[in-house]
Amino acid sequence: MFFSFDGLDGVGKTTQIDLFSAWLREHGREVVSCYDPGCTPLGEEIRKILLGHQVPIARLSEMLLFMAARAQLVEEVIRPALEQGKTVVSDRYLLANVVYQGHAGGLDVKTIWQIGAVATAGVMPDMVFVLDMPPKTAAGRIERPLDRMESQGDEFQSRLRQGFLAEAAKDPQRIVVINAAHEINTVQADIRAAARQVLGNS
Repeated sequence: MFFSFDGLDGVGKTTQIDLFSAWLREHGREVVSCYDPGCTPLGEEIRKILLGHQVPIARLSEMLLFMAARAQLVEEVIRPALEQGKTVVSDRYLLANVVYQGHAGGLDVKTIWQIGAVATAGVMPDMVFVLDMPPKTAAGRIERPLDRMESQGDEFQSRLRQGFLAEAAKDPQRIVVINAAHEINTVQADIRAAARQVLGNS
C-alpha cells in the first residue's frame, strides 16, 4: 500500500504524516516513510540544488531534476518496500511536479504526467492526501527562511492551490482533499477515514 501527502508548504504535512504512520503501525503495518525529493544519495544532492538559491534553474530543467530524484527514490526505496509488503508513506510525489511546474509553472500538465509515468515506472500511490488551506494561512505557519520553491511569490502560491484542487477534482477517488485548517486531531481523523477506503476496516 502506498500513500502520499501533498499541499502547500506550511499546511502541516510532517505532523500529519507522523500521526498517520503511527496509526498504521498500531494496526500492524510495517511503514516506510520517505520524502520526495530525497531519501537517496542522488536524491539528497538534487534536493540541495532544487531548494537552494545558488543557481538559476529553468522550469523544464527543474521538472526533470525532480523526476530524476523520484526515479531513484522508486528504485532504491519505494518499489523494494512495496515488494516486501510494507506500507509506504511519502511526503510529496508526482502530483507535486504536476502542480508546481505545470499548473503554477506553466509547463504542459499532460506532458508532466506522461514523463512521470516513465520516471516512476508506473509506481503510483493508492491514495494521495492534499492538505488544503489558504496560501496566506499556510505561509504564516512557516517559521524558517524560505527555500527556492517557497520564494516564488503570492500569485505562484495561489496557482499552486488552484492546481492541487483542479487535479483532485479530476480524480477524487485517489486524490483526496483534506481541510488542513482544522484542529490537528480533526485533520488526522479525516485522513484516516479516507484511508480506510483503500485499507478496509483495519
